[in-house]
Amino acid sequence: MSYTIDGSHGFGLMSVDGAGVIDLSRRMPDVVDLGQLVAQGRMDDAVAHGGDQPDHSLHDITFERLLPWPSKIFCIGVNYGGRAAEYADASDAAYPSVFPRFPDGFTGHDRPIIRPPESEQLDYEGEIVVIIGKAGRRIPVAEAGNHVAGLTLGNEGTVRDWVRHAKFNVTQGKNWPNSGSFGPWLVPLDDLGAEFAGPNLERLDQLHLTTTVNGEIRQDDTPASMKYSIAYQIHYLSTFTTLRPGDVIFTGTPTGAGARQDPPLWLKPGDVIEVSVPEIGTLRNTVADEFEPGTPESLYQAPEPQ
Repeated sequence: MSYTIDGSHGFGLMSVDGAGVIDLSRRMPDVVDLGQLVAQGRMDDAVAHGGDQPDHSLHDITFERLLPWPSKIFCIGVNYGGRAAEYADASDAAYPSVFPRFPDGFTGHDRPIIRPPESEQLDYEGEIVVIIGKAGRRIPVAEAGNHVAGLTLGNEGTVRDWVRHAKFNVTQGKNWPNSGSFGPWLVPLDDLGAEFAGPNLERLDQLHLTTTVNGEIRQDDTPASMKYSIAYQIHYLSTFTTLRPGDVIFTGTPTGAGARQDPPLWLKPGDVIEVSVPEIGTLRNTVADEFEPGTPESLYQAPEPQ
């Protein structure tokens, strides 16, 4: 996980009892952050500290974006069963719908996602997120699991009216600062459970994803209903670009987003969104407005990358 505590940035490993954080930034001083740890292929070195005494309570840290500055974030659109039917211009595309997101469009676990003043149509999209652990180009479907560092969870928050500003163009509705989140931690494939071990990613079809808003279930599905499996996504993306350690894939969201409710149910300040998969955990976020009434805009300047 990536976090701050007492004003200092760090990355760490959850303790065996699930209540503490083992500070890896102190134990691995030659590694800058979790992104670099994954990029250098040193997750096994990190796991070797799993039996150490924790340095912090999990409750004392502030979670940050899981990977601070991944070089590539891909999102797969309209992929779960029934999603195409949610769109008036539904099509049976022969290939996945793919679009990019930028790192600063995401925040961390237990942090507010931000509704901009330009739109009230902030929406949620709960997703299983893949973190690449081994570089590859033209990766065969059967080998895809060998290129995965692990899984996490995402809320691919979307400003709906801005994804419709132009045909074949959703980028501007998908990249508002801190409009989505991913985390809370990276779970290696081997730690998901014995039934998920091995390079065959078809086993991930058993994962059960739910998204709730204020305790109400809005999305409920498994990867078994995906049109394009996680393994195929890795194969397809690696055909036109080299996937590298630390690259991120949001693998698609089930039916049930707020835009498709009748009437639409947009997120508003104070809402609580939880994206859960039992084998991974729960990603929790609240919602806040970017500018509180009467607050000078100068106080909301975005921080520079560290």
